[in-house]
Amino acid sequence: MFYQIWVALLYLYGIILNSIYQCPEHSQLTTLGVDGKELPEVHLGQWYFIAGAAPTKKELATFDPVDNIVFNMAAGSAPMQLHLRATIRMKDGHCVPRKWIYHLTEGNTYLRTEGRPDMKTELFSSSCPGGIMLNETGQGYQRFLLYNRSPYPPKKCVEEFKSLTSCLDSKAFLLTPRNQEPCELSNN
Repeated sequence: MFYQIWVALLYLYGIILNSIYQCPEHSQLTTLGVDGKELPEVHLGQWYFIAGAAPTKKELATFDPVDNIVFNMAAGSAPMQLHLRATIRMKDGHCVPRKWIYHLTEGNTYLRTEGRPDMKTELFSSSCPGGIMLNETGQGYQRFLLYNRSPYPPKKCVEEFKSLTSCLDSKAFLLTPRNQEPCELSNN
């Protein structure tokens, strides 16, 4: 009898707590179209890095000196491969080019980064128009990253991202300043 009362009280406590915090369940994150065969064309093209969230500031430290980043995602030269090019505008005004190769993983919804076997990237839908959210995990870190087709998405998009990631135990938040013009994205 005592056990049944205890279970009922815990259940009620959970309902009350859930109604107070209004956090979505993990299952409400919808993975995007990576089926281990190909990435839909809707994910290709130009993206702007908007914000990041992680359990600690350390996982976002790599973005501290960054003003803005523009990316281009293109189909790779080999099957199940994606090429990602970026130009990073540092706060000091310098432009830093970067390249990565992602491999689609057959039978999974995540991408692997060439040269970084510990890193796993999952793509999720965003309620923000033109937005996408990534979850990067690696050796000792996890971070969520918000990208958009526009360098200046509506503030509501950033607020929703911050709210969602705080529900997923991300206590650190970083918003790129985007005070400077993006660097030109090279074709190489």
